[in-house]
Amino acid sequence: ASSNLGIFALSDAMLADRKITVTPIGDLELSTGEIIACDPLVTGDDWPALSRKVKPGHYPVSLYEAQGRVAAAFLRFHPGTPVRWELATMPGQDVATLKDDEIFGYPVDAGLGSFMDKTAMALMSAAQHKLKPDQNYYDDVLAAEFAPNQDRFVMHHPAAGNASNIAMFWSGWGDGFYPSFWGLDAAGEPLGLMTDFGVLENAD
Repeated sequence: ASSNLGIFALSDAMLADRKITVTPIGDLELSTGEIIACDPLVTGDDWPALSRKVKPGHYPVSLYEAQGRVAAAFLRFHPGTPVRWELATMPGQDVATLKDDEIFGYPVDAGLGSFMDKTAMALMSAAQHKLKPDQNYYDDVLAAEFAPNQDRFVMHHPAAGNASNIAMFWSGWGDGFYPSFWGLDAAGEPLGLMTDFGVLENAD
């Protein structure tokens, strides 16, 4: 999967040559800087945030799309091209324990991935608990928000009047298990967080 990290070094012309399009979808509110990356519809409010924190703020999210699918999602904190990448982990995970073909990441069972602040997860969980027994959060809340974007993505606000939002997007070809990577600068500070959905191979 890490071979796809090369897409961030490609020029606009090289991306176009590979038929990869970049779609900005809006800014994500990170009120605590503790980021959750997950399938938003199957992980509960006890799903942990990633171990690395960032400075609270508003940060843009872009989707890299290819073959009619979301190939990667990128949450950018600072401009620039990462000089190295680090597998994103949650507390208790150690990359030194992984075998050659193993990764840390998150499972997808509803065809969606997401980035959110941990406070947004609590808000969405509360909103889900308010649904009637015959209601479904995707069908009754999210579907209308996804529709204008060809069902590919949405910046969802789980609580009306609250700035906390969740970047939700198609997860590549659908259900599976997907890794995220921190893109770091020369000083080891994060420039961005990318989730790879396995649509590309060697950034192509």
